[in-house]
Amino acid sequence: MQKPNMNPKRNPMPTQDPSVRAHNFDEVAIGYTEEMAIDEALRCLSCKNMPCVSGCPVNIRIPEFIARIKECDFEGAYQIITKSSSLPAVCGRVCPQETQCESKCVRGIKGESVGIGRLERFVADWHNSHAASIPTPPVSNGHKVAVVGSGPSGLTCAGDLAKAGYWVTVFEALHTAGGVLVYGIPEFRLPKDIVAKEVENLKAMGVDIATNVVIGKTLTVDELFGMGYEAVFIGSGAGLPNFMGIPGEAYKGVYSANEFLTRSNLMKAYRSATDTPIMKGGRVAVVGGGNVAMDAARTALRLGAEKVYIVYRRSMDELPARREEVEHAEEEGIEFRLLCNPIEILGYENPDDRRDSRNGFVTGIRCIRMELGEPDERGRRRPVEIPNSEFTLDVDTVVMSIGTSPNPLIKSTTEGLEVNSRGGIIVTEDGATSREGVFAGGDAVTGAATVISAMGAGKIAAKAIDEYLSSK
Repeated sequence: MQKPNMNPKRNPMPTQDPSVRAHNFDEVAIGYTEEMAIDEALRCLSCKNMPCVSGCPVNIRIPEFIARIKECDFEGAYQIITKSSSLPAVCGRVCPQETQCESKCVRGIKGESVGIGRLERFVADWHNSHAASIPTPPVSNGHKVAVVGSGPSGLTCAGDLAKAGYWVTVFEALHTAGGVLVYGIPEFRLPKDIVAKEVENLKAMGVDIATNVVIGKTLTVDELFGMGYEAVFIGSGAGLPNFMGIPGEAYKGVYSANEFLTRSNLMKAYRSATDTPIMKGGRVAVVGGGNVAMDAARTALRLGAEKVYIVYRRSMDELPARREEVEHAEEEGIEFRLLCNPIEILGYENPDDRRDSRNGFVTGIRCIRMELGEPDERGRRRPVEIPNSEFTLDVDTVVMSIGTSPNPLIKSTTEGLEVNSRGGIIVTEDGATSREGVFAGGDAVTGAATVISAMGAGKIAAKAIDEYLSSK
């Protein structure tokens, strides 16, 4: 038995040098070696009450898988994780562990918490590079379930149902499965081959993936029931971008973060021979302070931007992005313009056609300085404009990253499906909607949230679907 590692600091994550990585799309974090993983695992105290598990939306048995790492049984650790999570290599990279499982770790009281996310990533990567076998489909129970959307909630729901013997078909609107994991998260944070491997594991378990199918247009929910599916899970995400409604948003050179990242990630606009044009070079302003804003800003830098700004109306303390992503952005040279808010996008008309402002081009973004006032309903201090404090940033590209809403297409084509004022599908605690046999979860219900919370919703809904069909 090895001695516990009582070092108050966790093993640092090896990364690419900032001056190098700012110019490539290779993964920033390199990952733990076996020696580093074992040393970090030895920092875990194996608490009997397992407080870290309570912070995990999918309830991974964290001390149990870490105990296997201590014994150098990396495959055993992987098998423990996959009892709860269908996407361990993804979660180990993009989940905000610092506000979830790691926030509950007792080692964090007098030092740094155990690097749970880093250990999960290590275990998943070790399995993917060493495993000789692939999952096999369980015995079928004869029931069919349709899953709408191949993002984290849909894939999790599909995986759990497949393990229970259901014949599951996942319908994806785009040409590649993975949802936001492939179109919204850049390669340098989540390599596409990692997502593809997780999808292939689900296929091996018997999950069928149908791409280029837009539910609500190609097929409706009613038609899915007519095709023999006995239940439908809607995990279509929140892909409808929000804009500020300020002058100039119709100029060329203004993107939503969704469009900007989709063009780069899934449509490979970063390649010189691509048929999908996108900004390359120039000066870029990204409006927003969340993880998506960090992704857009760092992508713009890698596409060759000479200067990238993050424009955010609150201070660094209120910035909602993960601290690690903010630190990486700062290391790479992205400039944060905090306590500022855009009020107009400046541009000039296309001299070949002055009849339509949509043919104009961005030349700058006019902002006003802000200060923090009284707390709002969520406890955050409300930003207030400072009179006569306007200034202009000279940019030729603006990326709006101020949130997304659920796409209304499924609601508008599905009778009896109730939604709230934000367009999110209304569900019960187990994911059941107002329409019998239809369940929902993830961003389609909550609006834009984290990957792991969407996975948790998919897991809850899978259990509810199993109980619903069993009762029938």
